[in-house]
Amino acid sequence: HPASEETPVASSDSFVHLHVHSEYSMLDGAARVGELMKAVSTEGMPAVAVTDHGNMFGAYDFWKQATANGVKPIIGTEAYITPGTHRSDKSRVRWGSSQQGQDDVGGSGSYTHMTLLSENNEGMHNLFRLSSLASIEGYYFKPRMDRELLSRYAPGLIATTGCVGGEVQTRLRLGQYEEAKKAAAEFQDIFGKGNFFAEIMDHGIDIEKRTMRDLIRLAKELDLPLVATNDLHYTHAHDATAHAALLCVQSASTLDDPNRFKFDSEEFYLKSAAQMRDLFRDYPEACDNTLLIAERCEVNFEKRDLMPRFPVPDGETEASWFEKEVATGMRRRFPQGPSEAHLAQAKYEVDVITTMGFPGYFLVVADFIAWAKSQGIRVGPGRGSAAGSMASYAMGITELDPLAHGLIFERFLNPERVSMPDVDVDFDDRRRPEVIRYVTEKYGDDRVAQIVTYGTIKAKQALKDSARVLGMPYSVGEKLTKAMPPAIMGKDISLGDVLNKEAERYKEAADLRALIETDPESARVFETARGIENLKRQWGVHAAGVLMSAEPLIDVLPIMRREDDGAIITQFDQPPLEDLGLLKMDFLGLRNLTVIEDALRMIEANTGAPLKIEELDLDADQTTYDLLARGETLGV
Repeated sequence: HPASEETPVASSDSFVHLHVHSEYSMLDGAARVGELMKAVSTEGMPAVAVTDHGNMFGAYDFWKQATANGVKPIIGTEAYITPGTHRSDKSRVRWGSSQQGQDDVGGSGSYTHMTLLSENNEGMHNLFRLSSLASIEGYYFKPRMDRELLSRYAPGLIATTGCVGGEVQTRLRLGQYEEAKKAAAEFQDIFGKGNFFAEIMDHGIDIEKRTMRDLIRLAKELDLPLVATNDLHYTHAHDATAHAALLCVQSASTLDDPNRFKFDSEEFYLKSAAQMRDLFRDYPEACDNTLLIAERCEVNFEKRDLMPRFPVPDGETEASWFEKEVATGMRRRFPQGPSEAHLAQAKYEVDVITTMGFPGYFLVVADFIAWAKSQGIRVGPGRGSAAGSMASYAMGITELDPLAHGLIFERFLNPERVSMPDVDVDFDDRRRPEVIRYVTEKYGDDRVAQIVTYGTIKAKQALKDSARVLGMPYSVGEKLTKAMPPAIMGKDISLGDVLNKEAERYKEAADLRALIETDPESARVFETARGIENLKRQWGVHAAGVLMSAEPLIDVLPIMRREDDGAIITQFDQPPLEDLGLLKMDFLGLRNLTVIEDALRMIEANTGAPLKIEELDLDADQTTYDLLARGETLGV
């Protein structure tokens, strides 16, 4: 994109940050993506990387927002590397001890760190595969990669020795110079000469000083190029306090706890090019190399047709089979023959759906609904705008005649506004997993996944968390949250809007403002809360969404395995999935259907006569309706 055309080869007044932890490094990174991009653009930096811890959650969001701000996005990750040779081996390394005493790597020696950057689209997709397999095959404390996996997916990647938690630096600070040199040589062989860099950092902390000299010596001996980074965890220098509070939220500690998890300096922010070049004035080539790497890196996301392919009989296409299925369904729905209006509506919808390229979608949905019904799984009659489709009614996707009820097809699909169809399907909540298992087996377990969601720190929670980490009584947080204006449609006013005179709800927050203006404790809590509000807190799983793809998901986007049940989940949430052309379907578990199913079973048990609710014409037979309402049908 245009930003890359302007990237200089080297400039004494420019720099690119290549080690960046965004808000997607949850409860560790406090750099909001949008805010970060504005700062990078303001600084005039041509590019910036994202290297979140062990995941690719924010890759698409980062790319999209960087591009919108005229900044070249470099997609990467700070990977966890196992010192063992098998990802399934829960191995630890006995690192020994240094002169300073016992030293360790995260996870009791079960992993080290490495910075990986995508040079091109091949590299980005290899990074997706690495991240996915690290979770699916190598999870132990963290999603881990080993040398074998790195070797397989090294093409298109640029790697560095990483932070002080990298294997090379860890061995150096333990006095294991030859072992460090051997490890660096192995990684250079894996990624290729010119693709593996010695990463140098200086945040003014002792642990970095202990390795810097030996790392530079090692780099000279192996002819490794240097690259300078700042281990960015927040955007501005003044965000250090908010970041410290965020770490306390992660570790359930308080800011006055001397043993809390904390960073040993306040230098982990977006430093200017001048600051970085002054910091590494003895190694100008390390700063120049950030620009050279940025010039090499060029990635792009493209929308593709990834709709799952429905298996049709020989000689048929999805379009032709869809048309035949609708015709068959119309005859089934209207045994006496459909009216002219019904036929015209069905033909119109078939033409629109075929033109928009969605016949396969309807075939897939109709198939798993038909399977569920054949297994005795109760399915809802139709939800949302899909009930306005005659084609859906004909194929058994919905149970309502849209013409009889005055429902409008264009609310569901509109040729004037092309968007993916979205059919929400209700199932007996006890048996929903069976339907997911069916589509997984039919279309391939490598092509079906559940969808990740991200929970953020909302305004009220931010106030309560801030009061706790500041060591204040619970009542302080409660007092502040009770002074907030009432939520509107479940949404609270943001803390920023409380002080923004231009905000729509500014006047409603007068009580809260009065509190923070007169009470120093409340003011301190409020300011801390503003720093952590809306940061990502944790990931979860979409309550209903199931993703289906025509291609193996690992070749399209990063995925992961949930530890407790082994479910495969995407690392991108719903908006990016739609932008990339992937199909999301909503499989909802509805308690009402469970109650109805149980009631029908009880009726049959008590009377000996099965009752099919689908055969009751409740609208036409008021007597039947009244009896059902009084629980007197069939003598019950």
